[in-house]
Amino acid sequence: MPVDVDPALLPERGLRRSVALLRAFRLEQSRPDVFYSTLAVDTVRQVSRYTSLDGASVVDVGGGPGYFADAFRGAGARYAGIDPDAGELTARGDAPEGFLRASGLALPLADGSLDVCMSSNVLEHVPDPERMAGEMLRVVRPGGLVWLSWTTWLSPWGGHETSPWHYLGGRRAADRYERLHGRRPKNDFGRSLFAVSAGRMSRWAREVAGSGAGEVLDVRARYHPDWAAWVARVPAAREVVSWNVVVVVRRR
Repeated sequence: MPVDVDPALLPERGLRRSVALLRAFRLEQSRPDVFYSTLAVDTVRQVSRYTSLDGASVVDVGGGPGYFADAFRGAGARYAGIDPDAGELTARGDAPEGFLRASGLALPLADGSLDVCMSSNVLEHVPDPERMAGEMLRVVRPGGLVWLSWTTWLSPWGGHETSPWHYLGGRRAADRYERLHGRRPKNDFGRSLFAVSAGRMSRWAREVAGSGAGEVLDVRARYHPDWAAWVARVPAAREVVSWNVVVVVRRR
């Protein structure tokens, strides 16, 4: 699949989908519209596996400049985004319609007010990921869905633009980046990037299930084909080979 293909032509499943996403991923920094539009199409398909989006109220925690808005609204969802960073909200000009500046650690939403609360690649950017996940669970109704995805710290891209030097330590990798580029990385370890493991959030999901607050529907490697998505449930190995993990919880 050429990198510049219409995101709507992204394969729905299988190895071709994984390869296409990895090719598009190479453009995250240079052509974010291509990458995020492609990822948005795929994310709608992934969330739709667990619930219907037609008429559903959906809030995207960390929605940034609104790349996912068209894809979710095109699927019939009543979509809104939340992001604490004014720079992210205005990265493509004016803040997108239906977005609110607020923190994922304290969502300004009533208990049980949503059908779906989702977040893509944001959890590793908050200092208390369990708190954000708990807030997402709080705001969905009984039977509602939490879909939560993040990049695991020990994956090849765990350090984001400082990778692979993060394997020698997050702070050391960020300091090295500053020496080379004369500025701190956007994803600065300990400030805007944190080490979030698959094991840590799997424990959170088990605790939610154990308390009776929710049912764990899935834990999977996000970009892998279905036949390989199970690696996200293998201790130790999942931290490296999953790359990105999805946890899906239905509130009880």
